[in-house]
Amino acid sequence: MKIKFIGAAGTVTGSKTLVETNEGVRFLIDCGMFQGIKPLRELNWDPLPVLASTIDYVLLTHGHLDHCGWLPKLVEQGFEGKIYCTAPTLEITKLILIDSAKIQEEDAIKANQENTSKHHVAQPLYTVELAKKVFPLLTVVQPDTLINLGNGIAVSFFLAGHIIGACSINVQLEGKNLVFSGDIGRDNDVLLFPPIKPQKADLVFLESTYGDRQHPDTDPKLELEKYINETYEKGGTVIIPSFAVERAQSIMFLLWELKKERRIPNIPYIVDSPMGVGAFDVFFNNTKWHKLSLTDCQEMSKMFVINSDYQETLAAINNKGAKVVIAASGMITGGRVLGYLENYIGLPETTILIVGFQAEGTRGRKLIEGAKAIKIFGSYYTVRAKIIEINGLSAHGDQADLINWLSELKNRPHKVFLVHGESKATDELRIKMREIFGFNCAVPLMGQEFHF
Repeated sequence: MKIKFIGAAGTVTGSKTLVETNEGVRFLIDCGMFQGIKPLRELNWDPLPVLASTIDYVLLTHGHLDHCGWLPKLVEQGFEGKIYCTAPTLEITKLILIDSAKIQEEDAIKANQENTSKHHVAQPLYTVELAKKVFPLLTVVQPDTLINLGNGIAVSFFLAGHIIGACSINVQLEGKNLVFSGDIGRDNDVLLFPPIKPQKADLVFLESTYGDRQHPDTDPKLELEKYINETYEKGGTVIIPSFAVERAQSIMFLLWELKKERRIPNIPYIVDSPMGVGAFDVFFNNTKWHKLSLTDCQEMSKMFVINSDYQETLAAINNKGAKVVIAASGMITGGRVLGYLENYIGLPETTILIVGFQAEGTRGRKLIEGAKAIKIFGSYYTVRAKIIEINGLSAHGDQADLINWLSELKNRPHKVFLVHGESKATDELRIKMREIFGFNCAVPLMGQEFHF
């Protein structure tokens, strides 16, 4: 077989791994959008190294943009096969793709109106109309069920934590077990069940987002309480960049608990996303995938104001009173959060809470690295807001979690590929894996191909 790394190699975005069997069957594990620095974002406009029409199917680990966000382009370039995923991932993928398309359309319109694009006419990567063409191809699979895809290929999905519906994938073909981790969550997640560890693998494809670090042993609930109350006392606004279906539910759960315990003030708590109520519906419709009851979900949702329409966003921005806003996007690469930052990042009473991984080149990464100004829609804004990173809310497991995930293997894999990580993270994890397990680890380059 041939395995070609066409995304998330040497970076944390654009997850795409192409597998081709000896019989000529081709399939992708994930089909994500590149985010972050401009050279990566420009890759989104390139065609695949093989004709999209020759790909038989896609196996989707979960519904984050960097894992599913390029599916509309795949379809536009001729893909007509099935996209296999879990039921929550199907719902999230629909929401994420529509949200992504709307953000791109809004940003293109704004760039054209304000003449801030370097192109003659700014165009979205894809439209809402194109995103919807993906939906008929989405096909639900049940976790822990072996699915025969023909040509001697069988697959099974098993829980990965991370976000609702996320799974790792075991692929059996040509007498080998290939295990693709997807993104691995944490054993102590406040809402999701722990990841299931693989028992057998000949080839492992392991994410390495936090391969070089340990999450701090701090209580994110206490941190949220502290920074919300401090900001409230200054009459300021707390802005939490996050996709509506991501860490947002964990943050909302902790805020709900704090409010019930009367530890945070009675001010507006806003979830601002074009996805709106649809984000809640994913949790309502899939209670077996998380720890909350349906009653808990309903009660929690009552605490939050949902802004779906952009006019509602403008009204919230113009209301300068104290409030907490959870707004897309999580890495501040686009979306509604930019409108809030335009108006609030220059105010010293504002607090911006960074709660997830920030890829190289994103505004979120620049903020946590101490940027004095950030560029939004062609203009620079001085950073006077307080920037706080809360690592305890990360959806990704740290180095210890990633090592632990492989601790129950009953055989020694032929090779472990470390993907979905920046160079320092993957190299440190490679060294650690060799020290602990003696595994033969490889860090593939973008476009590199391996034959087995």
